Amino acid sequence: MTKVLIVDDDPVQLRLTTAIAEKDGFETISAIGGKEALAYLQQDRSIGAVVLDLVMPDLDGMAVMEEMARLDIKCPVIVQTANSSLETTISAMRHGAVDFFVKPVAPERLIISLRNAIKLDELESCVRIERNLRSGKMRISDIITKSPAMDRVLDLATKAARSTIPVLIEGETGVGKEVVARAIQGSSERAGKPFVTVNCASIPANLIESILFGHVKGAFSGAVANHKGKFEEADGGTLFLDEIGELPAESQVKLLRAIQEGEIEPVGASKSKKVNVRFISATNRRLLNLTKAGMFREDLYYRLNVFPLYIPPLRDRVKDIGPLVTHFIARLGADAGRRVDGLSESAAQLLENYDWPGNVRQLENAIYRALVLTESARLLPHDFPQIIAAAKGREQARRQSADMAVHSPPIHIDQPPPPLQNPAATGDNKPGKDRFISHNGQILSLAQIEKKLIAFALEYHQGRMSRVARDLGIGRSTLYRKLKQYELDLSKQNDAA
Repeated sequence: MTKVLIVDDDPVQLRLTTAIAEKDGFETISAIGGKEALAYLQQDRSIGAVVLDLVMPDLDGMAVMEEMARLDIKCPVIVQTANSSLETTISAMRHGAVDFFVKPVAPERLIISLRNAIKLDELESCVRIERNLRSGKMRISDIITKSPAMDRVLDLATKAARSTIPVLIEGETGVGKEVVARAIQGSSERAGKPFVTVNCASIPANLIESILFGHVKGAFSGAVANHKGKFEEADGGTLFLDEIGELPAESQVKLLRAIQEGEIEPVGASKSKKVNVRFISATNRRLLNLTKAGMFREDLYYRLNVFPLYIPPLRDRVKDIGPLVTHFIARLGADAGRRVDGLSESAAQLLENYDWPGNVRQLENAIYRALVLTESARLLPHDFPQIIAAAKGREQARRQSADMAVHSPPIHIDQPPPPLQNPAATGDNKPGKDRFISHNGQILSLAQIEKKLIAFALEYHQGRMSRVARDLGIGRSTLYRKLKQYELDLSKQNDAA
């Protein structure tokens, strides 16, 4: 349930209002005075509404609302006061109050006011976020979260937005790396300027120069006109290098030079061009590990990783599921042709207990499907058939894994391992034994091991490509490329959630 901050300098009135809100299921925080209320609002982003007394000795209600506006704290405020004058009412509304009532308030009146204020705020928030996202002016404060872990990410993002420092965002597929990147730009001096996205995993190696830096007419066969590259398109704004870990080695050299020099040389051009670009990179892999393995240039890594951000997966920020569901229902309801009043309690429990391998993107798709399927006023568990099936499959896999662990012989770490033997010679071909040794007694190459690992992951996850890619720590485009490279059976893939 929504968390409500109740502010009053009268302890009796404070207890009364708190009791009314808690009886209806709201979680409450009490503050005696305006200064204490502001401290709570700055510390806790999960507060969904404020019931605010106007007349208080330390900091009155009008001053609290002014500070909330200055600090960009977006939260619906319901004002209560003993003064019923028209002037006071108008002044409170001008300061941002969504409702106003005179003490003592009837419990039913307070509850209706709270529910309406929260629902209106959710709809306004949804409209504002969509508008800002489309106009390139999405701000960090627009990002929906109630999670302390995500709060820390947004605090760092706010600091990054104050400069043009290069940012590297790491996190699993679907956690919202591009959303955070856009919010950093929208909260900076470059708000409204170009935000250009380049998916490094999808660019063919022979076209990378042309796509990034552009080309002049006649530079190569098929270059019938001058073409602006992504660097020029992003001039004055931000270049978002998505899946940077998938960039081919030869392209990394060219990118490094462009970043170092602050200028580009279009293919076929005789002179270079200066560009003013802010760099934000993202990857679903650990770029440091790729660097240590020699798969990513160390000098480029340190150029990009000046200000690192790690976005935790959705399973580690369960508190965000409820607010995100509310947002998706409000935004997607019109497209799906359904208006529903949130989730049933059992559906909410189902979504909170699921581990969301596809993260926020998977949650959004699940809500969209549920809105299309449902015949109820609220979303019910049976509106999420794929989530139920996936949860059962993962639970079954966990049980099998636990059974294997129980029946495995004990390992004595104080004893040296037995010498490696050729399985073909001993006739022992049990799964997992000497798995890095070929039948002729030779150690497998890295490519052979990688092929076996991908094949195992495909079988383990029953062809669900997003989960295979996540567990292997690679992008889906890289996974598809390796499936073709190793001639693995593509018919086993299953893109269901």
